[in-house]
Amino acid sequence: MKEYKIFTVNPGSTSTKIGLFEGDKCVFSVNVAHDAEILKQCASISDQFPYRKETINAFLIENNIDLSEVDAFVGRGGSILAVEGGVYLINQILFDHARDAANGVQHPAQLGPQIAKEYADKYGKPAFVVNPPDTDELCDLARMTGIKGVYRSVHMHALNLKETAIRHAHSMGKKYEECNFIVCHIGGGISISAHLKGRMCDGNDIVGGEGPLAPTRCGSIPVAEFLRYAKDIEPGELKKLCTRTGGFVNHLGTSDAKEVERRAMEGDKEAERVWNAMIYQINKCIGSMAAVLHGEVDGILLGGGMVRSKDLVEKITEACGWIAPVYAYPGEFELEAMASGAIRVLRGEEEAKIYQGVACWNGFDE
Repeated sequence: MKEYKIFTVNPGSTSTKIGLFEGDKCVFSVNVAHDAEILKQCASISDQFPYRKETINAFLIENNIDLSEVDAFVGRGGSILAVEGGVYLINQILFDHARDAANGVQHPAQLGPQIAKEYADKYGKPAFVVNPPDTDELCDLARMTGIKGVYRSVHMHALNLKETAIRHAHSMGKKYEECNFIVCHIGGGISISAHLKGRMCDGNDIVGGEGPLAPTRCGSIPVAEFLRYAKDIEPGELKKLCTRTGGFVNHLGTSDAKEVERRAMEGDKEAERVWNAMIYQINKCIGSMAAVLHGEVDGILLGGGMVRSKDLVEKITEACGWIAPVYAYPGEFELEAMASGAIRVLRGEEEAKIYQGVACWNGFDE
């Protein structure tokens, strides 16, 4: 079987992680750093594209990396309209929507399709995105709220959530589509999702502030209390509380989970309360996803950087192990997930989907 070569691009806030794969083997991966001051001068995320591309090209030239034999290029997706999970060919519509932030969310991930397609066009190869953050497979009941015309959508760490589930199912000798999992990504943001036979049917909207409090996110809070709190605060600052200045940052002045855990273990009462409250809220969300799956759960899978914490894993296992076995996958599989998705398409194991530029859900028919 041919070992396809895949080049992956995963832009972050001040760096772009790139990787070269030959089949399942990672030949190299590295974070290419960008000058934060230059990035700040850009009016929008997409305006960073020429500079980021130039920096990546300089790294490739300096390290004698030739991309002419790469079979496919994969960019971390972002800022497109809601789609079902899967591997999507980066066509012109997807490229334009990522560039223009069609869903209104400005995020470095939107540069992924732009950079990947640039290389793909240069070398005459296909370019893909795999399970972008805009993946939305919610069941109808999960979309409902108590206000007519206000419906839930989700933005989660879909790439890592689905890859973790796919890998764990494989370890069980099963396909992802044969299993039910509760999958968590516990990092700067926290995604907790229910996976029902290959569909991510429920979960929290981390962009909207839902779910547990997290290092930089406020988590779910009572609306009436929030309105009281919000009356004297600028709308822009309130939005930041959802994804940038809430959680650990708001309570403790830092987003460093290791520091918060250390302070908690050393007797800092506020740090201990915040640390344990986060874990408590994670456990509540896991329990709610178990109810969504009617208790038929093949495993609770924990991924993300904070899963390196022994205390966190032990407390989640103690609280939720009665639901299903708990498995820790510290860190993330983002580059691996991107490469694996492209390889499945190239091998004919999965068909690439075509992005049509229309959200996969646009309201109920009635």
